[in-house]
Amino acid sequence: MPYDLARASLGEERARALWTLTERALERLEELAGNAFHRTGSLRLAADETEREELRREYEALRADRFTVEWEDELAPSLRGLFGGALRHPTDGSIQPARWVRRLGQLAADAGAEIREHSRVESLEGLKADHVVIATDGYSRGLLDPLDQVVLPTRGQVLVTAPLRGRLFTCPHYARRGYDYWQQTHDRRLVLGGQRDADLATEETREEATTPLIQGRLEVLAGQLAEEPVRVTHRWAGIFGRTADLVPLAGGVPGSDGLWVACGYSGHGNVLGLACGELVADAVLGKEPPELGIFSPSRFF
Repeated sequence: MPYDLARASLGEERARALWTLTERALERLEELAGNAFHRTGSLRLAADETEREELRREYEALRADRFTVEWEDELAPSLRGLFGGALRHPTDGSIQPARWVRRLGQLAADAGAEIREHSRVESLEGLKADHVVIATDGYSRGLLDPLDQVVLPTRGQVLVTAPLRGRLFTCPHYARRGYDYWQQTHDRRLVLGGQRDADLATEETREEATTPLIQGRLEVLAGQLAEEPVRVTHRWAGIFGRTADLVPLAGGVPGSDGLWVACGYSGHGNVLGLACGELVADAVLGKEPPELGIFSPSRFF
């Protein structure tokens, strides 16, 4: 949630702790990811005057708590006319997800983890372990009924274009309160996702499929951003888990000794997933990380 709203709903101390945790997790991600991650900063764009005012309020709140943030009135030529002002997070980054997953898997294997592929867990009953962690974000349906009630599977759709003539975007961009998001790869391809709000009800689903409506809208936006005709080379959809308060679930399941969850990242799983995973790991080992209270499943269960 926007930082100023987090201060209002979570309280100033918890909001500050949550933001600090994400910055620490980003440093940890950089440490683990190697060349899969690059510090590029990120830009959050105002699509209208209302969103501009919202971003300004968040900017002021972040500044008040001395977090690194910048305000930009002068936008790049490719953004002018579409957006009016932006919030820049200079310490943010861009990640190549497939390379990151492979590297993380290798690090886990080197540390002694046994990774079992093609072995879908249909029930918790048959698992023989002192501790079980459900860490599947939007893919948890059917394992734990209380979890099914509070984590809503939500579809996000993406397309990728052929390389554009020039490099227009040097960092990840977000617009319309996160309903649009894109970045440009090193070979000048535009990776663009969003437009979920064109059909919110349909996108509350577990089905990994693209739809003509949203893909068509993404193509229009891609052409506007590229300022040239675009050719789409790839399309896909993925599922993320969304909670009612947009705060993840992480910690022990009330009334179930040895059962833990880490999920419900509401579209921000790269950093929050790593953060919550390590918090739950510490808890399994008998430590009591104070930040875990922010994500406690007991607020829903």
